Amino acid sequence: MCTGMPPVLDSGGMAPVPDSGGMALDGSTGDAAVGVASDATSGDALAPVAGVPDPRDAVIYQVNLRAFSATGFQGVIDRLDQIQALGVNVVYLMPVTPVGMVKSVNSPYCVQNYKEVNPELGTLDQLRTLIAGAHQRGMAVILDWVANHTAWDNPWITEHPDWYDRDANGVIRPATVNNFVYTDVAHLNFANQDMRLGMIDALRYWIFAVDSDGFRFDLADGPPIDFWIQVNANLRSITTKKLILYAEGGRQDEWQAFDYTHAFSFYDALKQMFGGTQAPATRVESENALRYTGASESNRLVRYISNHDVTDWDGPPQNILGGQAGATAAFVLAAYNRGVPMIYNGQEIALNYSLPFPYLTPKINWAPNNAVTDEYIKLIKFYKQSEAIRRGTPTAYSNNDVSAFVKTSTNDKALVLVNIRNRTVTFNLPTVLANTTWYNGFDKTQVKLGTNISLAPYQYMAMTAVP
Repeated sequence: MCTGMPPVLDSGGMAPVPDSGGMALDGSTGDAAVGVASDATSGDALAPVAGVPDPRDAVIYQVNLRAFSATGFQGVIDRLDQIQALGVNVVYLMPVTPVGMVKSVNSPYCVQNYKEVNPELGTLDQLRTLIAGAHQRGMAVILDWVANHTAWDNPWITEHPDWYDRDANGVIRPATVNNFVYTDVAHLNFANQDMRLGMIDALRYWIFAVDSDGFRFDLADGPPIDFWIQVNANLRSITTKKLILYAEGGRQDEWQAFDYTHAFSFYDALKQMFGGTQAPATRVESENALRYTGASESNRLVRYISNHDVTDWDGPPQNILGGQAGATAAFVLAAYNRGVPMIYNGQEIALNYSLPFPYLTPKINWAPNNAVTDEYIKLIKFYKQSEAIRRGTPTAYSNNDVSAFVKTSTNDKALVLVNIRNRTVTFNLPTVLANTTWYNGFDKTQVKLGTNISLAPYQYMAMTAVP
């Protein structure tokens, strides 16, 4: 989400684009398929991207294109090696499309045209170069997208006014989310099938035009689930593309259409655990029970300690999670418990100021912070090495002050302990863990546990059953 205070996002004009996979834009198959092409621009002609991870194995890096550098796409191109060095395998780019000017609050999520590049960021060719560079480094790239509403100067407003939600007098309504009216954007009409096909057409455009690997769908709770099922079934019909589909939403029915949903409440739980209210470490298990209802084995929540919304509202994560040590411990829970981790640009150098909406200033000062960066590299390396961490289901042994869990997969077993307090605590090990031997996940040294263990403030331990 994002628009000043709460959320916003939008869309724009369209043009014909080749399709593939024998599926119509509406998700049906057969000779009447809409827009199917057989030339070299069809989806079947796209070369598969080897770096697109299994949904269970992703490490996502969020790029706020306005804040990342003063040179837009080129600034990201220049830092692809540093992003890759973290262990990232999915780069998520915030909106690349032009920003609406009518009734504008200058939100990058107020899309003036679905099929154009925002000139403040660079050119279409530069975006292609960025994505190709990520692919060469084994990283997938997903684009931010909002299907709920568009800018007021989007071509659809004049070309297809019936594609919008209108009042009794035929006046297009602004978007309303949780009783908050976003006057800078116009709400789309999801009962209109032509609008749905136009949206699918625009989404497919970006897959073919720049070889993108999927989308992060902003404000996914807005459109109905049958829309998402239709859209994403069509996108997955592109036979040579392995796509990542991520909903910034919290509805349980979204598991039907997406690989990922967004861990809003997990972030709130981390603030309560590491912040002033001293919530118990067992909140992690409560979150799992609440948010994974209806999920498949491969579905995951995207978990984070910072993103473009919360840095605007809360500031840098170290400001609210107990300093850098607390923020790192919180990231361990986000990454290792039951989700895929997301790193927000600047987090890996402990950026000490917020990037407020609409993200035009300040830009990120990329002065090195090797100690923090190296710790992220270490944490992600173990995440990628451990099948149990990525794919195992946690068995919890947590108490009030320590999040403790074992994760087991077919070939692997891992134990994680995280002290969520800014004080030393003694954790009494349950019988099943007492007097057992493990190996440090970071340096492979042997760890012999007794009946209890003393953990320093915000100390974390990650261990594996085999060296």
